[in-house]
Amino acid sequence: MPDRTLITETYGSVLLAPEVPCLIVQWHTFANRQQFRSFMDRSLELYIQEHRHTQPLGLLGDTRLVGAVTPDDQHWLRTDWNPRAYAAGIRHMGFVAPESVFGQISVQSYTNNTEAANAYTINIAHYNTLPEAKQWLHQALQEPAIG
Repeated sequence: MPDRTLITETYGSVLLAPEVPCLIVQWHTFANRQQFRSFMDRSLELYIQEHRHTQPLGLLGDTRLVGAVTPDDQHWLRTDWNPRAYAAGIRHMGFVAPESVFGQISVQSYTNNTEAANAYTINIAHYNTLPEAKQWLHQALQEPAIG
């Protein structure tokens, strides 16, 4: 079953992968602060809508082409977006490894911030390909819920 595109912007897309099931936040290039935050918020809104009738549901970040994420946006993810994502039901998040060093630093910073959080627990894993990330998330979603 092919992934279904829900949002397309020049800097990214959100896809639904029903066989996992999950939403895939796929980055195409750098997004400025307004684009980044708006895209992440819209992705979370779509997750909440889909989660109403698809449970369990996971989230994957296809970050192969992601650019740098500023320290301010990293702080926003840790203190604003992540708590809302956890409240919406996100417990597992997989990433497809970024190609650029800036993307690698961004994803590793996000992972470190998320793992250090005390207010929520989101299980994160990193993979080299989208099929590997999908396979992990499909398995993880079958495990008993954490948190």
